[in-house]
Amino acid sequence: MIQPVKHYGVRRLGAVVLTSVALVGSWGFAPLITPRAMAQEIMMRTLTVTGQGEQSVQTTKAQVVLGVEAQGPDAATVQQEIARRSTAVVDLLRSRQVENLETTGIQLSPRYRYEDGESILVGYSGSNTVSFQMPTEAVGPLLDAAVDAGANQIRSVSFLADDDALDAARQQALREAVADAQAQADTVLASLNLSAQEIVSIQLDGAAVPPPQPMPRAMSADSLAEASTPVIGGEQTVEARVTLQIRY
Repeated sequence: MIQPVKHYGVRRLGAVVLTSVALVGSWGFAPLITPRAMAQEIMMRTLTVTGQGEQSVQTTKAQVVLGVEAQGPDAATVQQEIARRSTAVVDLLRSRQVENLETTGIQLSPRYRYEDGESILVGYSGSNTVSFQMPTEAVGPLLDAAVDAGANQIRSVSFLADDDALDAARQQALREAVADAQAQADTVLASLNLSAQEIVSIQLDGAAVPPPQPMPRAMSADSLAEASTPVIGGEQTVEARVTLQIRY
């Protein structure tokens, strides 16, 4: 007689497979690690340090802002006087071959006197301002000549380093900042009997060129007329900051 077939073979096979999977885990095979888990592990073992670098550069140029100011009883008179004197000053500057010569401001406005709560028009005042650059050693004599030509305000004198020198200083400051950050990391890790493995993040916090260095105060035509004007440049300092994240 033919015996009926019993349907339990699949269940046994499934049990064997599950057992095998369990055994694989028990034999020490590492489970799959996701990229996110690896990133979290790396971040848990990182040291963050910020290094600083600094380089000073001797300035070679001066940036000057000159002004012509005038007052008069009516607007046309004031404007004509400013135009006459400004033209003379600009002609002088062009003859000295200054760099980046440009007009930076023109102004004309009424002047009032206040009596018994009322404003009374007494005249007009106006100005014309120009800026330019030139070698520092030539600025003093030029300022004297500009005053003789009609300028009666020196709004500002500031000092600039050469572009190539500033770029070289910026790169050197960055190198110093990196070296400073690495030295800090080495000191900290060595004191903890740890060693650096790799740099996982780099951030430049800045290596900007500083603004021109101004003279302490502006000068008027009266102060310039007393003697020849000495102008002495200074230095521009470029600072850089670099932040490193180092896995250990």
